Amino acid sequence: MATEVKVPTLGESVTEATVGQWLKKPGDAVKADEPIVSLETDKVAVDVPAPVGGTLGDIIAKEGDTVNVGALLAMINEGAAAATAPAAPTAPAPAAKAEAATPAPAASAPADEEEGGNLTLSPAVRRLVLEHGLDPSKIKGTGKDGRLTKDDVMAAVAAGTAKATASAPAAAPAVDAPASGPSRKQERVKMTRLRQTVAKRLKEAQNTAALLTTYNDVDMTNVIEARAKYKDLFEKKHGVRLGFMGFFTKAVCMALRDIPGVNAQIEGDEIVYNDFADISVAVSAPNGLVVPVIRNAESLSVADIEKTIGGFGKKAKEGTLTMDDMKGGTFTISNGGVFGSLLSSPIINPPQSAVLGLHRIEDRPVVRDGQIVIRPMMYLALSYDHRLIDGREAVTFLVAVKNAIEDPTRLLIDL
Repeated sequence: MATEVKVPTLGESVTEATVGQWLKKPGDAVKADEPIVSLETDKVAVDVPAPVGGTLGDIIAKEGDTVNVGALLAMINEGAAAATAPAAPTAPAPAAKAEAATPAPAASAPADEEEGGNLTLSPAVRRLVLEHGLDPSKIKGTGKDGRLTKDDVMAAVAAGTAKATASAPAAAPAVDAPASGPSRKQERVKMTRLRQTVAKRLKEAQNTAALLTTYNDVDMTNVIEARAKYKDLFEKKHGVRLGFMGFFTKAVCMALRDIPGVNAQIEGDEIVYNDFADISVAVSAPNGLVVPVIRNAESLSVADIEKTIGGFGKKAKEGTLTMDDMKGGTFTISNGGVFGSLLSSPIINPPQSAVLGLHRIEDRPVVRDGQIVIRPMMYLALSYDHRLIDGREAVTFLVAVKNAIEDPTRLLIDL
């Protein structure tokens, strides 16, 4: 008996997706609820689980195909898992012969989702593994079901603990072939649906909004001292690390209350003012930056904000962010400083009207009380839609954030 695997409901107003990667191939044994294929929507990647246990049969939708909700993806032959299971060790026989000294991994291959002796890797992760000459079986995966992410690979590169074994050089010449001269290889990779949507929305923002950016800098001394003083107690009590985003999110919410136009949006010939602050925060995921939303951030404590952001980061790494996590948002905070950015002009995320860009903290000479001193400084950048937000409002908002961060007591006494 065969069971159909169909595209599940993907979320409100989402009717189609792109087949990103098949995690199993025809003939592979699958368990009920085990992810077998990844779909890419406009906002998130969604793993489709097997509805029943058995053996993956015909794959109807190939990688790169656009599929609608309810479309047939593949067939699963029920009850065939037992019959096909013994055949699994024969597939990686060539690899087992090449690694006769270490036959044990072949027996554990199904549990590790191995294909022919190789872990199931996304194209981006596989490319990094080849570029750095690593053995993926030596890298601990932190993604969903133990899959490797780009962060896992880069951590292994930094640690230098996952170099390929002696059996790997056979494939090395294909990567390092142009040893006699500079490489002129090109690689064409189709844009993911997420990247296409990001490109489209950012260009729409530039074409539609009257974008303007105003800048300021902030002395991080007092926030750094407060964080250093209380971070251990904070983590012990709340079970999450005390970061800077909690402070900035609270400061932004206070500033939005005082300058409501920055939290508004244009709809037709009307301005919609929001009496709540749903803060979009940029989070790094294996497929790029995603922007989940902290709902009603104005009513949350710093601990609640940090827990929410930490949860988003974990879900982004595992690929389990949902459409509801990403939907909405009235204002965005983008922290390019974690990647080393000194200064940038962020682009708003329509229909939002403003975005705050944070940057790296850097010791710089500043004047305090007539003396030149060294202080940990950060540049702030507020990009906004000048059709709705005047320069005075933008500057006032940015100064309010700066004052709250430089004197965190303001966050406690609501000043």
